Amino acid sequence: MTIARTALFSLLAMIPLAAGLVACSPLTAINAMSSGSASCVTPDIAYGPLPRQKLDVYAPKNHAGPVPVVVFFYGGNWVSGERKDYAFVGHALASRGYLAVIADYRLYPDVHYPEILQDAARAVAWASVEAGRYGGDTTHLFVMGHSAGAYNAAMVALDPSLLARHGMRPQDLSGWIGLAGPYDFLPIENPTTRPVFFFPETPASSQPINHVTADAPPALLIAPQPGKDKLVDPQRNTGGLATALRAQQRPVTEIYLDGVSHTTLVASLASPLRMLAPTLDRVSAFIDQLSRLPAAKEPQDTVDAQQQRQNPGQAAANPAFNVKTPIR
Repeated sequence: MTIARTALFSLLAMIPLAAGLVACSPLTAINAMSSGSASCVTPDIAYGPLPRQKLDVYAPKNHAGPVPVVVFFYGGNWVSGERKDYAFVGHALASRGYLAVIADYRLYPDVHYPEILQDAARAVAWASVEAGRYGGDTTHLFVMGHSAGAYNAAMVALDPSLLARHGMRPQDLSGWIGLAGPYDFLPIENPTTRPVFFFPETPASSQPINHVTADAPPALLIAPQPGKDKLVDPQRNTGGLATALRAQQRPVTEIYLDGVSHTTLVASLASPLRMLAPTLDRVSAFIDQLSRLPAAKEPQDTVDAQQQRQNPGQAAANPAFNVKTPIR
């Protein structure tokens, strides 16, 4: 076993100990091991007047012309997190030819729901106006998040009142991507999360599943296999939201990945951890299809490490959307 592989396995052992993948040594190690050679980073851009209203932009170096824009929100129970800890996500998205925007947002106890979401919507509105200055194509604008950040992305995409404050509509988004997100979590069981949402007086309007309409933008929902996520139940949240979207005849791709947990799902976007699961491949395929771009190629070792098994009946009905795909 090489030194590099030994270090990698040591890193994987540490990741589950990082509660919610917040600022910690495993994230520092992931960023240190991740390649940033394909990215040009513009840090510390203000999207609002407050200290937490900052973002970093990761532009691809080797793509001519405007490229799709992806605004990413990290998790951390809405109580912790720093955008610089998710540089590996920015580098990963830029490596596939997208302009990545990694945004901070205000956290509890400084703010509660819905102020957290107002920051998320403000960051997306900034991208819709300013991303073109960094090479982004704002006609192909996506929101994406992991865990609590996937909740933020879902609410921006599904609750029209959030973008309306900025003269936008959910239909202005080309699509949205949720990784292991909580979309239907009442009553709140997590004691850390309860005060964020004024438990026990949490409004039903706080739940993404209650905002699903026939106008919802296309969605890509990715989660660990049911039973493998100990923090967010994939069946209730990912599965439940996908069912609600299909009931409204909205495009949704629902994918469950083997070999990952709640935390390692987002970590598998990093270049040294892509053998864990084809998360970046699935994200890229979704963005490329909706942006009508040629599919990006993944190194063969990653392709060989994963096998896809798709439900033939569902896929035949529409190979692009409304597909439930287990990846083993």
